Amino acid sequence: MNKIIEKLQNWKDIFIKNIPNLAIALVVVIIAYFASRAINSFITKTLSNRIKQESVRNLVSRVASAIIFLAGLYIAMTVLKFDDTLKAIVSAAGVSGIVIGLALQGTLSNTISGVVLSFRHNLNIGNWVETNGYAGEVIDINLNYFVIKEADNNMVVIPNKTILESPFKNYSLTTKMRVALECGVEYGADLEMVEKLTRQTIQDNFDQKQFGKSVEFYFTEFGDSSINFLCRFWIESENALERLKGKSKAIIEIKKAFDKEDINIPFPIRTLEFTNKLNVNSEIAKKHLETN
Repeated sequence: MNKIIEKLQNWKDIFIKNIPNLAIALVVVIIAYFASRAINSFITKTLSNRIKQESVRNLVSRVASAIIFLAGLYIAMTVLKFDDTLKAIVSAAGVSGIVIGLALQGTLSNTISGVVLSFRHNLNIGNWVETNGYAGEVIDINLNYFVIKEADNNMVVIPNKTILESPFKNYSLTTKMRVALECGVEYGADLEMVEKLTRQTIQDNFDQKQFGKSVEFYFTEFGDSSINFLCRFWIESENALERLKGKSKAIIEIKKAFDKEDINIPFPIRTLEFTNKLNVNSEIAKKHLETN
């Protein structure tokens, strides 16, 4: 019991003796924390006019912020006279680094992939992309994962390695998009009239001259209940939502135009044709009716 009390007394004396060092170390850590945040904001604002890619700016500012904080942490440990501990950590890092690297292959791969993605010119925050079965706006590209905000406002978090190794479609790289619309008309319709009316309706609602293009129209097949056609045209768009809106508007306007000209868009029907004409007034028919 006396030894325990003596040990506690020694710890108390050491703690009281090192209170100034503890205070200085705490102040250094606090200053390093706020300095790292300030550096983060400063670098982001400084690079906003020089680097267009937001992901690159975020990466640089985060790395600089981490370096500042780690430097402050190192100074604080030095003030507390943890030099021997730091040396032991550094010497052990060489041996344990191999083991940790093997254990964290996936994490390191995602980190490296995040750095690569941050410097890609064809992918940036704010772009509308489609990859790995998901489509939406790129919200964040960090050192671990890739965040997409879908049209239904759900967030999709995808590992960077998956994005880097998979093909993706970036709708924001161009300001125009082609819309393909399929439809069908009744067999009795005037096909030349259908083509002319469809082309004119699309041209009136979606000006194709600004793109240097024209409305494409092709009859594609004799369907079960209709003659089907494909119409393709261009719209101004940087994401898939605009394409859906354009296609919806085209369907509405084509339906209005067809209704005005009495052109039917048929639904699947089945026609029964009787080749043997039976006269109900004949003797055979009368006998059949009397029997039943």
